Amino acid sequence: MLSAKAAELVRATLPAVGAELETITARFYDTMFADHPELLDGLFNRGNQRSGEQRKALAGAVAAFAGALLNNPGERPDALLARIAHKHAAVGVTDDQYVIVHKYLFGAIAEVLGEAVTPEVAAAWDEVYWLMAGALIAMEARIYAEAGALDGATWRPWQVVERHEETADAMSLVLRPVGDDPVPPARPGQYVSVRVTMPDGVRQLRQYSVSGHGADGHRSITVKRVRAGERPEGEVSTLLHATVREGDELTLSAPFGDVALEDGDAPLVLVSAGIGCTPIAAMLRHLADTGSGRRVLVLHADRSAADHALRERMERLTDALPGGERLFWYESGEGDRAGRMDLAGVEIPEGAVVYMCGPVGFMRAARAGLIGAGVAPRDIHYEVFGPDLWLGAA
Repeated sequence: MLSAKAAELVRATLPAVGAELETITARFYDTMFADHPELLDGLFNRGNQRSGEQRKALAGAVAAFAGALLNNPGERPDALLARIAHKHAAVGVTDDQYVIVHKYLFGAIAEVLGEAVTPEVAAAWDEVYWLMAGALIAMEARIYAEAGALDGATWRPWQVVERHEETADAMSLVLRPVGDDPVPPARPGQYVSVRVTMPDGVRQLRQYSVSGHGADGHRSITVKRVRAGERPEGEVSTLLHATVREGDELTLSAPFGDVALEDGDAPLVLVSAGIGCTPIAAMLRHLADTGSGRRVLVLHADRSAADHALRERMERLTDALPGGERLFWYESGEGDRAGRMDLAGVEIPEGAVVYMCGPVGFMRAARAGLIGAGVAPRDIHYEVFGPDLWLGAA
C-alpha cells in the first residue's frame, strides 16, 4: 500500500490532478502514439482514441484507484483491477508496455501541471502508478496462464462455418477453431477479441461476447453493425458485416472477462438493452444446458421486436427453464411493456444476483431501480462494451 508520506501528498494533490486528468491522458496518448505508432497496429483501438472514450476510461481508472488507496489504505481494489486486467489480456498487453506507459504518462503530468509537480509529488504519484501496474501485471500473468498462454500470445485462427442475419443490423458468426491445439473454455458472459486488418493495412480489434457454443468446440459471436454517423469505433464491426462470409478465417483471442455467471442457487435477474443481450444469451444457454432450477427473471429493452437480436433464442431458452420468466420493453410499443425499461411494478426476487449489459446510461438507471427494489449493490454485476466509463461505481 502507499507509504504514509506518499498518501499525504496524493491526498493533497488528487483534486488538482483529478481536475486535469482528461487533459493529461489526452497529452499522454498523443505523445506516446507519435513516438510509438506501432501501438495502434493491433493493440489500441483507434476509434476509441478518436471518440475520447479511451482517455476518459484511463482517467477514471487512475482516479478511482488513487481514491481507493486513500479511502481504504489496508485493501487493494481488486474488483476494479480485475476488470482492467481482463480488458488488457483481451488485447495482449505485455509487461514491458507498462514501462512505456509510465514514461509518457508522467511526462504528460509534468507538462500539464508544470511547477506543481515537485520531485516529492512526482515520487508519490509514482508509487500509485507502480502499485497499480504491479498488481495488474501479476493479475494478467495469472489470466494468461489460465488461458494457456504467456505474455499476450492468446491469438489463433478460427474459421467461419455459418453466418446468420439476426436483424437488419446484427448478425451471428459460428466459428470453429483451426488446428488441433486445445481451446480454452469460455465461461458464460465472457468475450473474445477479434483482430482484423483494415483497408489501410492497420490491424484493429474489437471485443465481442461469446453468444453461443456447441459441443463440437464451435462458438458464436453476434456483431451489431455501426451505421454512418454513429460511434466512430465501429470500423471493425462494419468491416465484419461487409466482408466476412462462410469459409473465411478470423483471428480470435482466448475468452476473457471478469463478469461471468457463477453457479449457485440464488435467484437470477438478467438485464440487457440492445446488443447487450449477447452475454445474457450465453448465460441462458448455460442454465438450460445444465438443467438449472434457479428462478431466472430476464429483462430486456430494445427499439422494437425487429431490432432485438437473439430474441427468439432468449425466448426459447427462458421458456425451457422451469423457473424462467421474461419481460421485454420495446420503444415501438410492442412486447410485454411499451417504452423504455421501467422496473416500477416489476417483482424482483428476494436475494437475487444480477448480471446486466447495455449502454452505461441504461445500466445506471437499471442499477438504481434494482437497489431501490432491495438488491444488494454487491450482487449487481455489469459488463461494458468498449472502454469502461463506469469504473469505480459503488
